Amino acid sequence: MNMNAAPSLSDLISAFQASLEMQNFIKLTLGAYKGSEKDLKQIIARRVSIKRADKISFTYRYKTRDIVKNYDDVQAIELITEYLQEGFGRAELLTAANDFVLENGKLKVKPPSSTDIPDPSHNRAKNRLVETENRPYLHDLKITDDKGQVYKNAQDKFRQIDKYIEILSGLIKSLPQNDDLKIVDMGSGKGYLTFALYDYLRAQKIKAHVTGVEYRQDMVDLCNGIAVKNGFSRLSFSQGTIDGYDTTGANILIALHACDTATDDAIAKGIAAEADLIVVAPCCHKQIRREMEKNKHANDQNFLLKYGTFLERQAEMVTDGLRALILEYCGYSTKVFEFVSDAHTPKNVLIVATRTDKHPARSPDLLDKIKAAKSAYGIGQHYLEKVIGV
Repeated sequence: MNMNAAPSLSDLISAFQASLEMQNFIKLTLGAYKGSEKDLKQIIARRVSIKRADKISFTYRYKTRDIVKNYDDVQAIELITEYLQEGFGRAELLTAANDFVLENGKLKVKPPSSTDIPDPSHNRAKNRLVETENRPYLHDLKITDDKGQVYKNAQDKFRQIDKYIEILSGLIKSLPQNDDLKIVDMGSGKGYLTFALYDYLRAQKIKAHVTGVEYRQDMVDLCNGIAVKNGFSRLSFSQGTIDGYDTTGANILIALHACDTATDDAIAKGIAAEADLIVVAPCCHKQIRREMEKNKHANDQNFLLKYGTFLERQAEMVTDGLRALILEYCGYSTKVFEFVSDAHTPKNVLIVATRTDKHPARSPDLLDKIKAAKSAYGIGQHYLEKVIGV
């Protein structure tokens, strides 16, 4: 399309450029796409501040994923012009002065729907913490292709990894400064999180040695090979069980989806190491459920617990609630929250325990709470009590 033959388009681009120069730009949305890019639906452009530099962040919305890219003002103007010439049939530009709508080749100018200009530092696009460009380890793990694009069938896994890194990054930054962190990932499996965490810490210039502990030797060999291939000299994987691994000196212990009492073994290892941070995502809460079923203790929850589905859910909450109490008894501040990585992944519960002086270890009051909770559900002993000797 010739710009001289499309004054409405030219006027919209001029308005966009003026809004950037006058600093009253709010948002620009492109839609009604009929171009050749498969599954592309929409582009949303916003002002963001990244490392104290103002950028225009483009969110490319596809059918099953979003891709975020950041450009300077000149690049943004050029791209918007190109996109409107080559496939997008509608544009909506919001500024603090006017709203502009370009549709079917006609430009409409309206009073502003909002005069509030977002603060770029608060309007930051949700950029991924896990970088995909020039990250061959993700290709080796079959998360991305050789160009750094996330495979369609790996989208859910990638979002989950990125969300975990987002959570862990905040937790790690809140810890006391340490010249060289020792991090242990218990039950690391194929190492998705382990690799991503190591890469993130390296990018943040946080010195750390990260070890993945995995029982399956083939997974250990695979991950060690990828670590060597990518020059990750302070990342290694060790074959072994959670309860048999020596965690002495570990600052951070992670165990995601360790089955049933393996989560307790991991927590116990973290407590024994006096780790500053313990993060676990439990699964398969069988031990406490068996205790509750065996003893059939009468309480106010019986109208629920007679149903297997509700009993299972209650057993999960009781198991993790007791884990949190026992961690507090051992001198940790705990949080338990539900984590949903995205709409296509099952819900997880994360238990986060931070070593602190605010909660004195071995408090008799906490021990009484643990005993009362067990008594209410007819529980003789929580496995975690056994392994830490409570």
